[in-house]
Amino acid sequence: MIQKAVLKSFNAATYTATIQVVGSLSVWLGAVPVSRAIPSAEMTVGRTLALLLFDPGNPEDAVVAAVWE
Repeated sequence: MIQKAVLKSFNAATYTATIQVVGSLSVWLGAVPVSRAIPSAEMTVGRTLALLLFDPGNPEDAVVAAVWE
């Protein structure tokens, strides 16, 4: 499953992000792994993200796969 999300913060040391799923004001996911194919310079707050959810019932089983403006 692919979800659209917004970047709230990025930790370059651990290559993880805190994100907000689009359409949900209350759902923020923390420590989401980010693809190493995405340069850290592209991970700026407010960017739109493609979030891959491998198990829709488990939001911790996800990865940020792409960014765009």
